[in-house]
Amino acid sequence: MHFLNALTVLAQEEETSGGLSLVLPHTEELIAGILAFLIVFFFMWKWALPTINKTLEARQQAITAQIDEAEAAKREAETLLTDYKAQLADSKAEGNRIVEEARVAGDQMKSEIISKANDEAEQLIAKARAEADTEKSRALADARREVGELSVELAGKIVGESLDPKAHQDLVNRYLADLEKM
Repeated sequence: MHFLNALTVLAQEEETSGGLSLVLPHTEELIAGILAFLIVFFFMWKWALPTINKTLEARQQAITAQIDEAEAAKREAETLLTDYKAQLADSKAEGNRIVEEARVAGDQMKSEIISKANDEAEQLIAKARAEADTEKSRALADARREVGELSVELAGKIVGESLDPKAHQDLVNRYLADLEKM
């Protein structure tokens, strides 16, 4: 009300001065405008403003919910990424372990194969030596027998008489034994 009184007083002063009356409306129009504004303001404040506030609050809650959902999705994505990275690291470690096991197994197989080959070579060498020793013994026995027979024949031809083969064989065997000892 003080505002209206002030406007009224101001309007009356201006009517006397003349210049401001062109800008300000007449008092009745001013009062009618103010009353219309107050009525519109009251209805806006009573019905439209609560509806607008509810709409804004609903919109704000929807946006907040969307932000929360986005943050939850982001956290889930980060968790999945962390899990994926951990699984990838585990897979790499498992691959490295498998490669290392294969290398160790390959080295063991290589060692076993070399060991078996060495054993077989040693067995072949031992068998060859045994066969060589057997063959040597057989060759020596054959050589003794032939040397003995040849000695007896030769001695018989030289002496011109027949020697007892048994006594002569004993003599040859002693001689060959003495040769082997040397």
